[in-house]
Amino acid sequence: MSKKAYNMNKVRTWGAGLSLGVAAAMLAGVMLPHAHSMAQATPASPTPTVQLPDFTELVERVGPSVVNIRTTERRSAAAASGGAELDPNIEEFFRRFGIPMPNRPTPGPGQPRSPRNNEEEPQQRGVGSGFILSSDGYIMTNAHVVDGADEVIVTLTDKREFKAKIIGADKRSDVAVVKVDASGLPFVRIGDVNRLKVGEWVIAIGSPFNLENTVTAGIVSAKQRDTGEYVPLIQTDVAINPGNSGGPLINLRGEVVGINSQIYSRSGGYMGISFAIPIDEATRVAEQLRTNGRVIRGRIGVQIGPVTKEVAEAIGLGAARGAAVSSVEKDGPADKAGVEAGDIIVKVDGKPVEKSGDLPRIIGGMKPGSKATLQLFRRGGTKDISVNIGEFEAEKPTMRASAEPGSAPQATKSSIGLTVSNLTEAQKKELRVRGGVKVDAVEGAAARAGVREGDVILSIDNVEVADSKQFTAAAAKAEKGKAISLLVRRGEWTNYLIIRPSK
Repeated sequence: MSKKAYNMNKVRTWGAGLSLGVAAAMLAGVMLPHAHSMAQATPASPTPTVQLPDFTELVERVGPSVVNIRTTERRSAAAASGGAELDPNIEEFFRRFGIPMPNRPTPGPGQPRSPRNNEEEPQQRGVGSGFILSSDGYIMTNAHVVDGADEVIVTLTDKREFKAKIIGADKRSDVAVVKVDASGLPFVRIGDVNRLKVGEWVIAIGSPFNLENTVTAGIVSAKQRDTGEYVPLIQTDVAINPGNSGGPLINLRGEVVGINSQIYSRSGGYMGISFAIPIDEATRVAEQLRTNGRVIRGRIGVQIGPVTKEVAEAIGLGAARGAAVSSVEKDGPADKAGVEAGDIIVKVDGKPVEKSGDLPRIIGGMKPGSKATLQLFRRGGTKDISVNIGEFEAEKPTMRASAEPGSAPQATKSSIGLTVSNLTEAQKKELRVRGGVKVDAVEGAAARAGVREGDVILSIDNVEVADSKQFTAAAAKAEKGKAISLLVRRGEWTNYLIIRPSK
């Protein structure tokens, strides 16, 4: 039923005895006067109708530059003989969200089995999407679409098929570039993400469930959405499903503003929230992949976490900002520069670090070998240090503390519900700390704050702890009812915990 028909039905239901003029006025959204003057009411001019966008011309113009991507991998017949294959789109979903693959059923009577156990056969492993960057055959897609593929097959809208070569793939940004041997191909225009506004209409073109050139539309729901990935994402309500991965997000000017990459889902299908990689970030990655075959990023060798409002207030930082250093890689760039666990990095070369996710993006964009100035918040004050930017590589694990054989430090109970003991010299050396105390028992306010047995307390209210005697004295001096901040080391991680004693 149309909106107009629905409104007319309401008029008939609510006011069967009203005149046609009154009904017309109600349809036009006019506020009616009291009953005694209804006859004199004059309907206002109708409100102009807002037209929804027509996407037909846009799809005709951009659609030919969007491609379908199929991938295969070679498996031995022994591995493939477990029975019928899962739908490749379902496999793509399992791989994308890290869900273990279910066991395949054993083939029944009459179903084909592999003839020889030592024979390798190409098996379809996934379906995705992509879009052509240049007329000579460079194509952008998601890294997870081509990850682990032995063969990549690209299908154009005119049904031509090409075997593609993987130029490079970057898992951290989830961007990949492949190349087909062709010329004169239709290619997309790249848009300006900075001009993209929340509420703006966008469309997606891709191959959900291998349904090629499917068009869906919606609006931009949010920008700079931090989902824990290396790149802040664009959130939309455009319908995205397995197979859409790697396809373009397009604005009404026909420009690509993002790569459709993720969905929020509890069922495996679209639930109204989808995410796209901003095209400016993707383009920077693609240029490096085309030039170097890989992405070169800066690093300083720290593990970081967010700074909560509660922690910021307790340690005197004020606003919740910066990146809290929870672990420093031994002999890494930050360690050599003097960065310590518990520091909060608030600026890099004068540029504010508003949230923890900003730091790896800022440092990652710096050239290895260059220098940067870090502004740290440490024990109530700020400090500037210079650090040499290293090249990104796998993080090295930090050693966990362990008790020294034959030692039994004497435990001391504090007034805030903690029983602590001194660290041995071996523990200090292993943890690379100057002092601190080990938590032997926890109760009351400290337990409610999340302190655990085995934690190592490095400072209390921005004052470094040398031993259990100093810690107990500092805890006793804490103002009753006032929050107490503890810098706590737990295994490989260092974080602030806030204890609020009972008044």
